[in-house]
Amino acid sequence: MIVDERMVTYIRSLEVPESAVIEAIEQEALRDRVPIIRKEMQSFLKVLLMIKRPMRILEVGAAVGFSSILMSEYMPEGGHITTIENYDKRIPIARANFKRAGKEEQIDLIEGDALEVMHGLEGPYDLIFVDAAKGQYIHYLPEVMRLLGIDGVLVSDNVLQEGDIIESRFAVERRNRTIHSRMREYLYELKHHDQLQTSIIPLGDGVALSVKRSDI
Repeated sequence: MIVDERMVTYIRSLEVPESAVIEAIEQEALRDRVPIIRKEMQSFLKVLLMIKRPMRILEVGAAVGFSSILMSEYMPEGGHITTIENYDKRIPIARANFKRAGKEEQIDLIEGDALEVMHGLEGPYDLIFVDAAKGQYIHYLPEVMRLLGIDGVLVSDNVLQEGDIIESRFAVERRNRTIHSRMREYLYELKHHDQLQTSIIPLGDGVALSVKRSDI
């Protein structure tokens, strides 16, 4: 945890429940140990969506559909979400969750490798939410930039790796070193990309919030 646990517990205690179906999907995901966005990230996304009011959202990493359904509740009427998932076992669960939430028309799930799927998509998207394989973020970036509209927002979740991001690669477990080095490269690119303005926020497990600049 990158933020004091007592502080996180307090902030989470202030949250207001969502609809019964969203709460149920969240509890089922937690029970089954499916990684979904944390409470504080949920709150951050909701506020961001109400400020930005995106009509077209691309999500990279659907899991069981929780974040797509949550976002669909806070985007403007008539908005649409395209989400990508490659894990066979989670795809039918996500589709079932979209149906039970009444979101089948608003959310389109595309099966397959995220990078391959993105190659076949056409932008611009107003908001892109990346929450997939952490070692692939740096490889997604060129396609993300192609698909993201001017003044569009890129949200990259789980970028601080429970605090390991600040450690030397030799202090990180050997099996995590490739992900560690790729994420550090990704964050450097976000901060130094001439088309992006980026803030890295120690929220949840770290979120990078980027805007595609209109003055370039």
